[in-house]
Amino acid sequence: MRLRALLETDALGLRLLGGEEELDRGVRGVMTTDLRDPSRYLSGGELVLTGLAWRHSPEDSEPFVRILTSAGVAGLAAGEAELGDIPEDLVEACLRHRLPLFAVNESVAFATITEHVVRQVSGERAGDLAAVVDRHRRLMTSGPAGGGPEVVLDLLGSDLDLRAWVLSPSGRRIAGAQDPLPAGASAALAGEHLAASRAGRRAPYRAVVGGSTYSLFPIRNSGRGAAPASRDVRETVLSEWLLAVEADAGDWPAARLDLLQGVTQLIAVERDRREAARTVRRRLAQEVLELVQSGAAPAEIAARLRVAAPVLLPGLGAAPHWQVVVARVDWEAPGSTAAGAPAVAPAAGPAVEAGQLAQSLLEEILVDPAAPGSDPADRIAVAHTGEEAIALVPLPASAVPVDPESGETDTAEAGLHADELLASVREPLSAGLADDGRLTLGVSAAVHSAEGLRGALEEARHARRVAAARPGSVCAAGHHELASHVLLLPFVPDDVRRAFTARLLDPLRDYDRRHRAELIPTLEAFLDCDGSWTRCAARLHLHVNTLRYRVGRIEQLTGRDLSRLEDKLDFFLALRMS
Repeated sequence: MRLRALLETDALGLRLLGGEEELDRGVRGVMTTDLRDPSRYLSGGELVLTGLAWRHSPEDSEPFVRILTSAGVAGLAAGEAELGDIPEDLVEACLRHRLPLFAVNESVAFATITEHVVRQVSGERAGDLAAVVDRHRRLMTSGPAGGGPEVVLDLLGSDLDLRAWVLSPSGRRIAGAQDPLPAGASAALAGEHLAASRAGRRAPYRAVVGGSTYSLFPIRNSGRGAAPASRDVRETVLSEWLLAVEADAGDWPAARLDLLQGVTQLIAVERDRREAARTVRRRLAQEVLELVQSGAAPAEIAARLRVAAPVLLPGLGAAPHWQVVVARVDWEAPGSTAAGAPAVAPAAGPAVEAGQLAQSLLEEILVDPAAPGSDPADRIAVAHTGEEAIALVPLPASAVPVDPESGETDTAEAGLHADELLASVREPLSAGLADDGRLTLGVSAAVHSAEGLRGALEEARHARRVAAARPGSVCAAGHHELASHVLLLPFVPDDVRRAFTARLLDPLRDYDRRHRAELIPTLEAFLDCDGSWTRCAARLHLHVNTLRYRVGRIEQLTGRDLSRLEDKLDFFLALRMS
């Protein structure tokens, strides 16, 4: 029941003194007390009745109200029999803490209010339990076979007035209420779910996003029970869907929680169905990948691609261009905290599972966001080999721009771009990977024939290695970056990098520590301004003579000449590798 219902019951004679905006709070019980600190007897949601015997001075009101608020009570009803009018200090304290306050006329016994509340709450619980049982039966007969998760979620909305959404690990909306979640809320909820799962918290997880409270229920793989002991929890949480319900399930009865668990089991059946539907695409990708890696003739690869194209992109017509995306998930060894330590697959599971996890995540990342209800693998085929996942992405003609002057296609700008792929998934997947996991992606340029696929695969693998050399738990690199020095730097051995940077930069760092001379920032700005004295001085807000003095000091300490291209290049690389 709601506090508003108590106020509207004339027989109780309650008078509202403050907190009108909080009258929609639910009441789960009633308690009468005159203790100064009744917190040990409160569990939240109660209407507290008090005769004010605990109040000896105006200073007593603030701590009493603060205790009630911390305990999560629904409201406070104070009797007028002891003091007459309710003290103003109590009214003000309740207003400060947004606690609804009622005055109870001296002619109304607390027992009358207690009996009314208990009768209403008990009746609602009994009715709710009967309704839950009936709804559970209806849900079980209207599951995925009767129309998919949308049917189940519609029943939750119509019968229980619960708005709910099914989300993927990256926050993609799979099904749910007609009203979309607020911008950014899906990714935030997915991140909260993954972080809670990694921390081993007990579901459902409570999350507050954008001022609204949600309860998050994991959707486990159906028919498989709990994850096998040989599997690492880090892998399973990154492949789970979740059910996000706009409500706080913390005070739900067990029957309603069981109902929601049943809903997740029904949706898990649909998840497994969609997973099975990807089998054909995955097999096509695996066949093409094996042909490419084995050095098969281009004609044989082209024939296989002609078979794959209609399956991956129905109605495409002519053979499309293709892109290759390579992904890998790495985990630190248990207990490893050393910086720069090589990432390894989890000790708890076989190495092939890392490739399967990367495959699942890559399918999720490559989903078309314009079609939220479609299968994530509608346009892609993802295979895995060892610890790598490899996607063949077909590009329709509209995705390949044409130069208006020459009439030739511009494959360098076609299709997927590395940074755009991760824009919406970085936050939630970073939460799931936590501090011990990394996801790295490499994206090739588009190719228009079977002859180019082998080169595209190698290009995507090189780009992924460039991404792996960057900081962060979710990183990607594209083919554009392979024509730059950044392609070379990740493959320089660590001891060589450290020796090279120390030889050039340590004298400057030591000098800066002793004299606060800012030689390193000056060097960075000077190189960034292409050696222009006036532009660099303006950027650093220095007189040109001061800049010349600093550059001279850099040259003196290092024995280099910043007017020579070779020395500028050495400094540039040292700064990039430091």
